[in-house]
Amino acid sequence: MSKADEIFIQNCKDILENGVWDTGQKVRPRWEDGTPAHTVKKFGIINRYNLKEEFPILTLRRTFWKSALDELFWIWQKKSNNINDLSSHVWDSWADENGSIGKAYGYQLAKKSKYPEGEFDQVDRVIYELKNNPASRRIMTNIYNFEDLHEMGLYPCAYSMTFNVSGNILNAILNQRSQDMLAANNWNVVQYSLLIIMMAQVAGLEAGELVHVIADAHIYDRHVPLIKEIISNEPRPAPRIIVDSSITDFYSFTIDHFKLEGYEPHDFNAKIPIAV
Repeated sequence: MSKADEIFIQNCKDILENGVWDTGQKVRPRWEDGTPAHTVKKFGIINRYNLKEEFPILTLRRTFWKSALDELFWIWQKKSNNINDLSSHVWDSWADENGSIGKAYGYQLAKKSKYPEGEFDQVDRVIYELKNNPASRRIMTNIYNFEDLHEMGLYPCAYSMTFNVSGNILNAILNQRSQDMLAANNWNVVQYSLLIIMMAQVAGLEAGELVHVIADAHIYDRHVPLIKEIISNEPRPAPRIIVDSSITDFYSFTIDHFKLEGYEPHDFNAKIPIAV
């Protein structure tokens, strides 16, 4: 039985049963028809995923992990802020006429800073530290740059990663200010689990835990019946992730270097409306 499924079910039940609705407040998101998109939420959810035990992908419904990985590459490898460099359409609603999402996500990771060892962007600095100074407690990225927020198509949701090496194990904390539980929760869990796996491999380490900290974990009003349908499914065994062990350069990873073995999720064909 997939632990990721168990965590998701527990989170969603807690939000639905004990969460707070924002129906009495003015909210920013809107549905396609212009109706305010209200949510029920819980504050401060913390989930732990042990990557040594299983790959945390939902079986309650399919998570399109290749598209999730493509978006991760877009942000962390290409360090792009233009949707024309992305294979999926998940960012279309936040892009301008040229395809730019402004000074967000990959744009922030690509910014370079000077260190005694040389000039690095945030991604390269993480890789350098993991290889040369794994005992450091300062290995992290942060893309919530206040001076650039007004020039972003969307403020970063998953905004910070803190990497920590214990012995030969690479663990990390993903900090997220806001989480759409239906559309994005497992998508992000899959992405940053894969990021830990890749970072560990290029640094000669083993992937350990992903700790996912969510400030505002919410379910949109029009998602409630879909969530109830999904969490009524019986969790199935977690699949196995297989990664080409010959890749030692982070920027050489492609989707073809990953294979998910034994992934048999429940069918779910309903269209998920997205609030913008």
